[in-house]
Formats: sequence, C-alpha cells, structure tokens
Amino acid sequence: MAHLVVLSGPSGVGKSSVINEALAELPQTWLSVSVTTRAPRPGEVDGVNYFFISKDEYDDMAAKGDLLEWASFAGNHYGTPRKAVEEKLAANIPVLLEIEVQGAKQVRQAMAEAVLVFLEPPTWEDLERRLSGRGTETPEQVEMRLRTAREELDSAEFFDHVIVNSDVATAAAELVSYLQ
Repeated sequence: MAHLVVLSGPSGVGKSSVINEALAELPQTWLSVSVTTRAPRPGEVDGVNYFFISKDEYDDMAAKGDLLEWASFAGNHYGTPRKAVEEKLAANIPVLLEIEVQGAKQVRQAMAEAVLVFLEPPTWEDLERRLSGRGTETPEQVEMRLRTAREELDSAEFFDHVIVNSDVATAAAELVSYLQ
C-alpha cells in the first residue's frame, strides 16, 4: 500500500535538493504541488513549483475543505490540495509533501498514518549562510525566516524521523528509505 511522507524543515535547509535526489531514485513517487497566494519567483512555473492562485481562490478552497493542510508565512498563504493526494494514495502511488512545520502538524491530525520527516541543518551557522546566500529575499525577509527557523527547529521532536542535511546524497538516501 502506498503511503504519505511529509518532509518539513526550516527555509533554506535544502529540502528541494534532497527531494530532487530522492525522486531521481524513486520516480514513481508523486511530489504534491502546493497552492500559494505569493507571486512566482524568477524561474518558477505555475503547476510545477506551485499553483499560483489569488487570495479569493485560496479562501474558497479553505472554506470548502479542499486543503489537506494550510499555512500562512511572510504574508502569503500556502496549502496542499486534498483531492490530488487522496487520488494518488488510492491509486497506490507513494506521495511526498514538502510543507512547513505547522502544515505537517495538520497532516498528522488529518492522516495519522502519514510519516513525518524533519530535515535540519548541521549547524545554525550553516542555515544562516544558506538563507543569506540565496539572494532571493531582502535582509528583513531573511531575518524573518531565521526567526521562524528557530521555532521550527524546536518542533523537530514532533516528527517521526529527523534527518541532518550534512550531505545531500546521504540525506536523500535516508528519505528514500522512508518512502519505500
């Protein structure tokens, strides 16, 4: 039977890199695409990175119960469309969600059988360097993400498994073991 794995962790910890490597090994796994009310970043593609929707569309989905989980971050809203996840699981296709900590807690309530995995940096300094080095946000936004990261790191004990991302290949191999 296919199962649901949730990968969470602070912004800048390398979730996308770990996921890309894991999916190369397990191409049958479906990576859920979240909805968001934020504008696309350069290079992001609607329907691939996110479904970019209006605040009204988001509010409508939330009101109808069409979101498995939802969160607000940095003034924007994010959520996982419920129907697509349920359809993939019913078709015996493993599902991977890349979501924030508060969303992972909602998934645990909605689907107790989900496997929750937390990805953390090897050191705090490493996370600071990664976030600052991305160059996609203002210094104020980086500081906000670091404040949130401190809170998220305190939530690691809530998860079923913790992976330290010292090396992407090693972290991806560990994630693959939870997806199988």
